[in-house]
Amino acid sequence: MNNKKILMITGDYTEDYETMVPFQTLLAVGHQVDAVCPDKASGDTVATAIHDFEGAQTYSEKPGHNFTLNASFSEIDPADYDALVIPGGRAPEYLRLNQEVLAMVRHFFTANKPVAAICHGAQLLSAAGVLEGKQCSAYPACMPEVVQSGGQYAEIAIDAAITDGNLVTAPAWPAHPAWLAQFMALLNS
Repeated sequence: MNNKKILMITGDYTEDYETMVPFQTLLAVGHQVDAVCPDKASGDTVATAIHDFEGAQTYSEKPGHNFTLNASFSEIDPADYDALVIPGGRAPEYLRLNQEVLAMVRHFFTANKPVAAICHGAQLLSAAGVLEGKQCSAYPACMPEVVQSGGQYAEIAIDAAITDGNLVTAPAWPAHPAWLAQFMALLNS
């Protein structure tokens, strides 16, 4: 396997599982993963939230773990990375307001590098204007943003994922096995 350098853009109230699981899995198979957040440096933490599906009209939210960043946002150059991971949760709703973050997301599409986004990560894709003509899954509440940005919302099972070109997306953390398998296939192609 050719080990890759992967950028993960995250922030406070990112979904715990959608941050921890891909970060640890990609490290475990030999990739370098640099997790960053605007206005934070290596060694700083972001608060995570645990979202669960407990029969209400939307997910519940509980405090998660603190996730330690291992790279500094101000020091990274997206051109140095082979791929991008965008976790979901509530972080994308404010990260999408950061022009540097949006420029980083656009870089990966312009360069046709693999991108994996899950759940509310589609909010960053939509705000960056990279979904035109792409099939994209996301948490169902993000469907209007996917469609309004020119994407085709992929209504798939909660434990499924979809690949369209360089983009792998999934509705939420129950899709980790499918989402990570498809992303790793892109990394190895």
